Amino acid sequence: MIKCHLSRLMGEKKLKIADVTRETGINRGTITRLYHETAERVELNVMNKLCEYFECELGDLFEYQE
Repeated sequence: MIKCHLSRLMGEKKLKIADVTRETGINRGTITRLYHETAERVELNVMNKLCEYFECELGDLFEYQE
């Protein structure tokens, strides 16, 4: 299972879904699904934008758990 740490990253910076959507240009539905960990797939360009925005590595955003 892949765990998404978007909610934690947003919480650390006190950001709302609307803030991330506005500042990255990523669709609100995509951010919402990642935030609530209900996304079934994520486009590479979305992962790239989120890593740039949060100044993090992909491993900081996503984690593989057995």
